[in-house]
Amino acid sequence: MRIHKPLITILLASIIILSALNAASCGDSQHDKENYFSFDDSTLKTMYQATDKVDLTLINNKNKTIDSIAYFVNDKRISSVKGNGKFTLDLNGKKLGYQNVKALVYYEGDTISTKTRVEVASGIVPKLLNYTVVNTYDHDINAFTEGFEFYNDTLMESTGSGNDCESYVAKIDYKTGKAYKKVLIDQKHFGEGITVLNNKLYELTWQSKIGFIYDANTMKQLKIFNFDKNVEGWGMTNDGKNIYQSDGTEKIWTMDPENQKLTDFINVYTNDSKIKSVNELEWINGKIYGNIWTKDAIAVINPQTGAVEAVLDLTALKAKIKNPKADVLNGIAYNKKTNTIFVTGKNWDKTFELKVSE
Repeated sequence: MRIHKPLITILLASIIILSALNAASCGDSQHDKENYFSFDDSTLKTMYQATDKVDLTLINNKNKTIDSIAYFVNDKRISSVKGNGKFTLDLNGKKLGYQNVKALVYYEGDTISTKTRVEVASGIVPKLLNYTVVNTYDHDINAFTEGFEFYNDTLMESTGSGNDCESYVAKIDYKTGKAYKKVLIDQKHFGEGITVLNNKLYELTWQSKIGFIYDANTMKQLKIFNFDKNVEGWGMTNDGKNIYQSDGTEKIWTMDPENQKLTDFINVYTNDSKIKSVNELEWINGKIYGNIWTKDAIAVINPQTGAVEAVLDLTALKAKIKNPKADVLNGIAYNKKTNTIFVTGKNWDKTFELKVSE
């Protein structure tokens, strides 16, 4: 049967009208609903401090009748309000870094959620520490230092494969800088930070996602373990119970030494900035001393909060290094007997023993 053009036009118009009616009867799409409500981010600051309180305002873009709103921070429900009531987020006690905030809105027999986030810095202004050079010792200029730690009276050092050098862990005569016991690791791995706990030496690798455990006395390898998080291996230290490790970001992780699982983390911040690339670590009198990669300085970090409480500026030491191939400061070893800190750097020709004071 032949259909005339006017009839085709009428049929098409009818289809369009029916489609519009069906769409209207089904209500707004899920995408449309997601635009009903939003946080008023124009009222938020770029960064807050841990002592602040944040007033959060929800914009009702379509003038819907709101029954109540439940608020979540980092997926934990912390408050609810009637209607579009005021909500104030108290940052006291919250982890430094980003706080992910979600509002679950109950309205007209339906629910929808919307999200925002606020960045939290420390409420402490770091103080500048002073130091005195007590002694200066030779250091192997071929050592691309990654880890530096005393085990009893012995200085332990780990290196990466920098400047065509091999990765190894070693026992060092700190007065001469020479290794008297050295263990090479497979050169497909880049050696990183070390720490000694319960007579075991733990070592990380940079990007291989594995670590090694040795007998700290004999240096015999006891175990190879896999990282349980998708992170890089950088620095290591311990508090006598737990191990702490950095991953090249602002995070310092807590590791269970029994199973090598990463159980928690802190984010490292000053009062006004995030500290990325936290590297070699050392536990000194209840604080974590951390090298910041590319900076010739050490941050003194609160291990519970991640707040940088003090800074040790060691740029003057770099000027004393004669090796033209010397790289950044990297190596912190605390001698409990003398209450002094030994510092060096990648391919430095010197190790400095320091007495630190406020």
